[in-house]
Amino acid sequence: MEQEAQRVLVVLAHPDDPEFFCGATLAKWARAGAMIHYLLLTCGDKGSDDPAMTPEDLCADRQTEQRAAAQVIGARDVIFLTYKDGELFNTLDVRRAIVREIRRLKPHRVVTSDPLTYIRPNANINHTDHRTAGAATLDAIFPAAGNRMYFPELLREGLAPHTVKEIWLSLTSEPNTWVMVNDTLEIKLAALHEHRSQIKKPDELDRRIRERLRRADFDGEVYTEGFRVIRP
Repeated sequence: MEQEAQRVLVVLAHPDDPEFFCGATLAKWARAGAMIHYLLLTCGDKGSDDPAMTPEDLCADRQTEQRAAAQVIGARDVIFLTYKDGELFNTLDVRRAIVREIRRLKPHRVVTSDPLTYIRPNANINHTDHRTAGAATLDAIFPAAGNRMYFPELLREGLAPHTVKEIWLSLTSEPNTWVMVNDTLEIKLAALHEHRSQIKKPDELDRRIRERLRRADFDGEVYTEGFRVIRP
């Protein structure tokens, strides 16, 4: 990985989103020396159909699972904002929180989800939190993160403006960049298995992931993750 792309900030909605959306790519970058940080906007406190589970217990469980999964991927740390699952909105407070981490960590590359994806490629409706996370992140990147007139209170915290060079949109219907992940697909699957509260049949999940990432237009077994890359 080129030297200037060593710092990566992943801004997504829920625990398990980084691994599901782009885990093999993140693992590939981490093994190339990138410093990868996760910023998750909710704690996924509604992701259970167990009548005995409480939102508070589920939030704690999913944070523990996410930290374990991030360690498998090779991420440096996980920052949780703990907005309620399904109640994430593109507000000034959310954008300020994202800008704060962009200015603090100074990433060259930010990974988030494509806010234009209402219907996922598998024909399922995309979660509103995924779309909101992408929209809030794009609004935080431009114009706010690089403009000192936005959020002057962050200047008082010692956080100077920072301009992001690359935006990688995951979960997109319009990819323009494909990352070959044959060498890190198993790492993605191992990280996903850490999300035990969400994955009941890991073998079936592995099969679906392989089918989804396998490129039929290549000879042999070639697996890729797709992104819409923007360089503002």
